[in-house]
Amino acid sequence: MWINMSNVIKPILVLIIVSTLSYQGLAQSKPKWKLIWSDEFSKAGLPDSAKWNYDVGGHGWGNNEKQFYLEKSMENSFVKNGKLHIVALKKDFEQSAYTSAKLTTYQRLKLQYGKIEVRAKIPRGKGSWPAIWMLPDSYKTKEEQWPLCGEIDIMEHVGKDPNVVHTSLHSSLYNHIKRTQITFFDTLTNVFDEFHTYGIEWDEKGIKFIYDGKLYFEAQKGQNGRVATNEGWPFDKTYYLILNLAIGGNWGGEIDPNIFPNEMQIDYVRIYKKK
Repeated sequence: MWINMSNVIKPILVLIIVSTLSYQGLAQSKPKWKLIWSDEFSKAGLPDSAKWNYDVGGHGWGNNEKQFYLEKSMENSFVKNGKLHIVALKKDFEQSAYTSAKLTTYQRLKLQYGKIEVRAKIPRGKGSWPAIWMLPDSYKTKEEQWPLCGEIDIMEHVGKDPNVVHTSLHSSLYNHIKRTQITFFDTLTNVFDEFHTYGIEWDEKGIKFIYDGKLYFEAQKGQNGRVATNEGWPFDKTYYLILNLAIGGNWGGEIDPNIFPNEMQIDYVRIYKKK
């Protein structure tokens, strides 16, 4: 059948022009980021004390966790071959049967909005509970108790549910104790054997959770009728970043004695602000 191409070409040209303009509009609306802080873990030894602090103790951390977090322990947190290693060991220390490490940027970096990327390889095994997450400065200064202070969980994984990666937001009104937390989880591939990038893009409107550069989950302030005040959205203040490896506890559950040493590796941490 013969086709009059002059009638076909014009609509195609219009479609191409419209599509190009639409793409350009999307590109212009996408935020541009400027790197303001990073740790590439290029110097072997203890983590950089100018960038990292430690939480220390073995009191269960509100979750009946079984590890004792040690400060400046080369067995539990060290940089080697360009990676940060956070290692949980089956080792008695005071009242605990396990040791591990919990690094934070508290008093090292104040974060309010921006883009955070943590490239990590997480450990396998029942009882293992690695996390990349955030708490506000107001929690440390005791101005606010949990959960009123708020909590941003960029990545959590419990070994009893292999490959299931959780992201969550906790507040006074919406938290896991009430089973009302703002949360999402999915089964991913190769989280134990390969590095993946876990992160957020955070502004005054909401928080996007990003996995390997793609949108994983998004929560917006006041979304689905949720309260937008501090009781429901306590995410408009300064926070600090936390990297830790917990063992057992209310969520971590039964501990397989054969998983030790249990290790989370971090390739880099990068933090950006909008240009």
